[in-house]
Amino acid sequence: MFLKSSSFFTVFLAALLLFCSFDQSAEAALDPNDEYILVSGGPALRYWENYRREAHRHDQWWGNFIRTARIRVQQLQKATNDQINITWLVYRPGYVSREKEDGDPLIANIESVRDKYKIKLVWYDTTEQLINYLNAGQNRKQVKVSGFEYFGHSNKYCFVLDYSNHILGASKVFLHQRDIRKIDRKIFAKGAYCKSWGCHSAESFTKEWKRQTGQKMIGAIGKTDYSETWRQMLPFVSPGGRWSS
Repeated sequence: MFLKSSSFFTVFLAALLLFCSFDQSAEAALDPNDEYILVSGGPALRYWENYRREAHRHDQWWGNFIRTARIRVQQLQKATNDQINITWLVYRPGYVSREKEDGDPLIANIESVRDKYKIKLVWYDTTEQLINYLNAGQNRKQVKVSGFEYFGHSNKYCFVLDYSNHILGASKVFLHQRDIRKIDRKIFAKGAYCKSWGCHSAESFTKEWKRQTGQKMIGAIGKTDYSETWRQMLPFVSPGGRWSS
């Protein structure tokens, strides 16, 4: 995904579209007994990304997928008057590696978000752990998944949970569309809101998500841009792309 600075017009348009599409009434209707799940993938290491030309480098800032999840926590809590049960799953190995590289307490920083917003934080190391939490992290007969949103690297076929952390431009941990069948379709509440904030998801992955889970997922055709995260903005679709379900 691109992390280049955007023009003022592009940023303004993205903010306007985000405002117009933010359905507070739908979020206010969420059952507070159900579970709204946010998932953050891991960042690339600068060690690998510095081999690329500057315009094509990823994750110059470590917190792209953390800050954006935090923004959604704030939005969801505000829209529901704090009557929402949020669980945040974060890919721990990626932040452990980046913490060593940056020399900053990234794990503690992530945990401080948990503490400030009083949400449940679940660390995961593998795709299997992520799927197992979705299926059985709660008693799914009583606690359904009312929402699922993903922040991280992705391509048209998978969520790339680990990217450019062990090997330049490659992933060792990912949720491929062929793995979606392992997710029990009965875990979701009726009309659950699902969205991928990663690149290219609507080009294949979201279609398989709907086929296997029965739930519509919004995703991007084209690349998503996290460059304005520091402005408290969610990712937007790069020029030439669009959101699609």
